Amino acid sequence: METVNPLHLSRRALLAASAGALACGRQQASGFRGYCFVANSESKSIAAVDLNRFHLRKQIALDGTPSAVLTHNTRLKAYALAPDNGTVYEIDSYSMAVSRRAKAGNQAAGMMFAKSGDALWVLYRDPTALVEISLDSFRPTRRISLPDAGTGFDISRDNQAAVTCPQAGRIHLASLNTAAIERTIQANSAPLLARYRSDGKNLLAGSAADRSVIIFDVPTGKVVVRLPLPLEPQNFCFSADEGQLFVSGNGVDAVVIIYPFSTEIDQTVLAGHAPGVMAVTPTLKPPHPPYLMVANPESDRVTVFDIDTRDLVAIVQVGRNPRHICMTPDDEYALVVNYDSGDLALIRTKSLISTDGSLRRFRSAPLFNLIPVGGKPVSAAVLAFT
Repeated sequence: METVNPLHLSRRALLAASAGALACGRQQASGFRGYCFVANSESKSIAAVDLNRFHLRKQIALDGTPSAVLTHNTRLKAYALAPDNGTVYEIDSYSMAVSRRAKAGNQAAGMMFAKSGDALWVLYRDPTALVEISLDSFRPTRRISLPDAGTGFDISRDNQAAVTCPQAGRIHLASLNTAAIERTIQANSAPLLARYRSDGKNLLAGSAADRSVIIFDVPTGKVVVRLPLPLEPQNFCFSADEGQLFVSGNGVDAVVIIYPFSTEIDQTVLAGHAPGVMAVTPTLKPPHPPYLMVANPESDRVTVFDIDTRDLVAIVQVGRNPRHICMTPDDEYALVVNYDSGDLALIRTKSLISTDGSLRRFRSAPLFNLIPVGGKPVSAAVLAFT
């Protein structure tokens, strides 16, 4: 894997390469009918990128610093969270403007859509609570008070939320149906992130302090197994069928693969220098295998793996310090948010196949496009027009 020596490319060189790739493949490449909304922390804005024409449509100014953005394809809205002022902004995809604001606290930590799709749940640190915001009224409707400050949460298929509180060494399990805490798990570690297994019966929690993933039995809160890791778990990414969990973080230049249902580690795979956030491609058809895309922020590239064989497929040089990866719903494009260079890199998944139809394997793949979006982008989400 390390036989490939990545070149250090300037922004100008990257843009030139992107333009060349776009020009060469214009007849074959088709755009995606939708927008990518990008949260810019330094610019205090949301950038709307037209994915059909591959250009920045508009910068939408906010009065807070956004850390996350979600999209709702039925309502054709985007929702941005500014943790520093505890505000959620609703952005209309037609007017390209903030249409409504909601605030239920002074400082927030994260947000997720309710499983029903008709509300947002927002985790607040001041005051410590999990708050439901109706998408119809765009007002707080229910509040679950928490005894500890949470850093993140996940929602199960059974409508239960798991809130990680690393400073307290706890995970609070709350029913979103009754808006009450059902159980508190004393983790005996500092759980930074947690994800439910697809059936909701187990909870996988990552603890950087002791370099482990702890699997809990949800009904009882008891530890099923503690899996020691060679790295600090900072990023989780499930395969499309949720039968594999990919874990990355500080410690080694690798991704650890865990089987959630057999509760064991499968293997550790080298993934370039200092692997960070990840994304998967669930809908691609042969000859494309399912891909795992791993950002390498310190080397300004994305490393791509074949999930089935665990082989390296390609390395793509992107912008400086890639911090977030998302996919278009058809998996035709991987969208990479580059924090330091302030742009959105587009990787066309078809470029990962060589002209002879084989996987590139250990060879660099071209970057399709590079679109400036604003200062210090940190998150992105795609809104599809059906």
